[in-house]
Amino acid sequence: MIRYPGLDPDARRVLEMIRLANRPPYETLTAAEARALQVASMPILQPPAAEVAQVRAVDADGIACRLYRPLGSAAGAMLPGLVFLHGGGWMIGSLDTYDVVCRRLANDAGVAVVTVDYRLAPEHRYPAAVEDAVAATRWVAREAHSLGIDPTRLAVGGDSAGGNLAAVLALMARDRALPPIAFQLLVYPATDMTMQMPSYQRFVTDFPLTAATARWFRDAYSPDPVRWTEWQASPLRAASLAGTAPAFVLTAGHDPLVDEGRAYACRLEQEGVRTTLMHMADQMHGFITMGRVVRAADTALLHCAAALRAALSG
Repeated sequence: MIRYPGLDPDARRVLEMIRLANRPPYETLTAAEARALQVASMPILQPPAAEVAQVRAVDADGIACRLYRPLGSAAGAMLPGLVFLHGGGWMIGSLDTYDVVCRRLANDAGVAVVTVDYRLAPEHRYPAAVEDAVAATRWVAREAHSLGIDPTRLAVGGDSAGGNLAAVLALMARDRALPPIAFQLLVYPATDMTMQMPSYQRFVTDFPLTAATARWFRDAYSPDPVRWTEWQASPLRAASLAGTAPAFVLTAGHDPLVDEGRAYACRLEQEGVRTTLMHMADQMHGFITMGRVVRAADTALLHCAAALRAALSG
């Protein structure tokens, strides 16, 4: 029987499904096996993909990306934009595994979403994912008009490892190493690679992401502990977060990353960044991609989209 009182019954159902399927922990697999396992779970956990006005492949200076334009948008309309970085521990995840999420955000927020197929570990180690995220964001800003995006209303966002990359992009934009960023959407972000927060002691079994799984992802992406404290790896360890774009941070209570996500939101607020923290105490890491089973995924995505729409409406 799955423990953890206070966990959403839908999330509990996912854990029971995993247990009954005897699904192996990611850290017992090769990278290729872990990617295949995630793909196999998609039709079980993800709802049907929503119709959008346009989906097309785009090439961001050699980096494969995908552009989504929301249902009802005119072909030539200049829309707010979101550069979205998918989750998956910098090791799994793809344009396809986040197709449902990107369609929802495009439609519900009324934004053009460009999602980035950044290089994955262990084949490509840190800072390869950062480099690709940076290059893709520069390209989107440069080509904004041809994409039907208003470059003055450009946001960055992502979940988990993608939230880590989005936070780094916001810091770089603050430092003028990137074009201006108007908003950052961080969904249960990884912000500290040292992984010393107390929540890593609370979630060690049962969940799709445990402390051991998180460390396995981290070690594949950045095997050198000396680099874990660099702010491009651990944005929570940046000397200052002041001056970064306004933020919406979503955290889940049953998540090894919850303490560092909340700590990042608190630091943003304390350092003068307009920040909304939405903490879903009864949810677990990864739930926004489980909307076929976890009904709260819909609620979370609606809140994320509302925050994007409000921030980029000007």
